[in-house]
Amino acid sequence: MKKEIILKIDSLSKSFGEVKAVNNISFEVRKGELFAFLGTNGAGKSTTIKILTTLLKQDSGTFLLNNKNDDNYIRSKIGVVFQENVLDNFLTVKENLLYMGALYLKDKELLLKKYEELKTLLDFNECENKQYRYLSGGQKRRIEIARALLGEPEILFLDEPTTGLDPESRKLVWNIIKKLQKEKNITVFLTTHYMEESNDADYVVIIDKGVIKAKGSPTELKNIFAKDVLKIKAVNENLLIEYLTKQNIPYSVVADMIIVTNIATLNTICLLSENKNNIESFEHIKGTMDDVFLSALKGSEK
Repeated sequence: MKKEIILKIDSLSKSFGEVKAVNNISFEVRKGELFAFLGTNGAGKSTTIKILTTLLKQDSGTFLLNNKNDDNYIRSKIGVVFQENVLDNFLTVKENLLYMGALYLKDKELLLKKYEELKTLLDFNECENKQYRYLSGGQKRRIEIARALLGEPEILFLDEPTTGLDPESRKLVWNIIKKLQKEKNITVFLTTHYMEESNDADYVVIIDKGVIKAKGSPTELKNIFAKDVLKIKAVNENLLIEYLTKQNIPYSVVADMIIVTNIATLNTICLLSENKNNIESFEHIKGTMDDVFLSALKGSEK
């Protein structure tokens, strides 16, 4: 059963002079999903985010949040973590969040309660009294996410939140994203140019030069665009090559390995089963989201 649609985008376009940054794109985001918006730098991701968060006006097309298009309503229901950090370098974490939180909650007691809740949820007790400028990259991202959650948003926009972070910090940010989904059922709209970050997404849209090139779940996209690779070390290489030739299965030989590409999982099982006595070892490598992205862009250029 499909989840309810929270965000619907229809024929959205935006140009800057002769450059079409966003060109007639349409898609839907469902409640509680991790939605991944993939593309290289300059693909149109940030322009789309700015339109959807009411920071930029589209030239044409529409978007609805909970079937409403009122800017004030939309702003009350969203949280945004921008590519660049926006908090004050010379205030502590606690001072920053209480200052920002006062824009949402006028009652001091409720604000302090909300702050303590976020401190527990995002686990930043160890750095709450540090000036923001002294935090690590991963800590800063964590606090920026806390800032975006102060208004209790239904949908959280994360515009390339892990860019420039080391692997450990990226893992930290991802743990937070998954925790928010699991514990708060928040819809997460993520833009990224790290293709592997979309593996755990519920739905993926790939955009390039303002145009949508592909969309679907990671599994659906891999089935369409990615190539699985089967590497086999045979007991009798000639015997296996004879089998592949008869079955009209393309292959290549690299050193002592026979390489079969673009093979479906079911066909892999049949091949291994029918040749099990002639296989010394094998490795089955699934296609990746990098493969999906490159194939989707290449296919669109034909």
